[in-house]
Amino acid sequence: MSIKNLTSTTSRARAAIGFWAVALAFTAVMAFTTAPTPLWSLYAKRDHLSSLTVTLVFAAYAVAVALSLFLVGHLSDSYGRRRVLAPAVALNLIAGLVFLSWPELPGLLLARVLSGFGIGAVTATATAWLAELHAARRPNDSGRSQGVAIAANLGGLGLGGLISGVLAQWDGSPLSLPFLVMIGALAVAGIGLVAAPETRAAGKPRPRYRPQHVSVPRAARGPFLAAAVGAAIAFSLFGLVTSLAPSFLEGTLHEPSHALAGAVSFAMFATAALAQSVSGSRAAQQLLAGAIPALLGGISLLTLALWLPTPSFAVFAAGDVLAGAGAGLMFKGAIGTVSEISLPEHRAESLAGLFLAAYLGLAGPVIGLGALTQIVSTRVSLLVFSGLLALGTFAAAPTLLGGRRRGPRASAQPQTTSP
Repeated sequence: MSIKNLTSTTSRARAAIGFWAVALAFTAVMAFTTAPTPLWSLYAKRDHLSSLTVTLVFAAYAVAVALSLFLVGHLSDSYGRRRVLAPAVALNLIAGLVFLSWPELPGLLLARVLSGFGIGAVTATATAWLAELHAARRPNDSGRSQGVAIAANLGGLGLGGLISGVLAQWDGSPLSLPFLVMIGALAVAGIGLVAAPETRAAGKPRPRYRPQHVSVPRAARGPFLAAAVGAAIAFSLFGLVTSLAPSFLEGTLHEPSHALAGAVSFAMFATAALAQSVSGSRAAQQLLAGAIPALLGGISLLTLALWLPTPSFAVFAAGDVLAGAGAGLMFKGAIGTVSEISLPEHRAESLAGLFLAAYLGLAGPVIGLGALTQIVSTRVSLLVFSGLLALGTFAAAPTLLGGRRRGPRASAQPQTTSP
């Protein structure tokens, strides 16, 4: 069913209900993915897991997301939005059950892989479905769906850690209740999708299956590479707060509160979402001009907090917020850059390459940080990690902030997303 047919045969009220049902599902799934964030220290204490092991479990999620993006992330265009989003929500619900029934290391790995594979399908499908439902209910207002998609995506990522941390802090079953709550939210969200009108009915005959293609624009490989580095750096910071930040808080800053660990994660994602939202339709170079100093300042404060004679949580929190704003602007600017330099017929493929770089950034540097903590102190490990991110930022900055790029300009404001 096309958007045009939906507008003529379905009431706008139903499209509005469906819009918010999809937004709820998007939020619930993203929240579930960060629910384990404040709990990693509990798993580590109980099973004597090293920082490296925790980061490997986290990396399994990132790899699964990347695979899912290219194997199934594009299928809703051909098979329908609900036929892709509903199974993806169900896959995360199953992952929640695995967390509950098999809380040992193999079960944690399996749950994270299942969750990651579902996320790769959810991100693109939910964003597209929201845009189409919004166009059906308000044809002359194209901006709100993007704002809701940003809020559901990054806001959900922030809420998951916050809710889980609060429940773990004040409940006697910290490794069970957060997942019971998330499973309930996922179940409600999945049922709610029934209310959402289909906007992309399956084609007949269905096209032959192929994975998503990845295309790098040949005429602008320099800007593309710089944008890929920027995206990887932004996601590296997201990976830091959702994997090792709780152990930094407890071990070096002497702040063992699970609620506080969840609040740190929430603050970074919420600030990233806010920065993306208030930046409106600014050009990519304007976004990057604000992103680079914010990133460098945030990274510096995060590192300084651990190196002060008396480690400071206040400085760490300030760095967390500033880095979150920088990461949000950096990723939005990177998407804008790639959209600007790529041909319209290859834009999705170019963006697929950018997402691959982003998820490599989510996994790779954090694994390296986890390995480094096995050799040297936490402070030295974070110093090395921050130094590499700063070097990458400085290396990419001249190209990202360079003059007018050659290549077609984006025909529409790019969508934004995250881990």
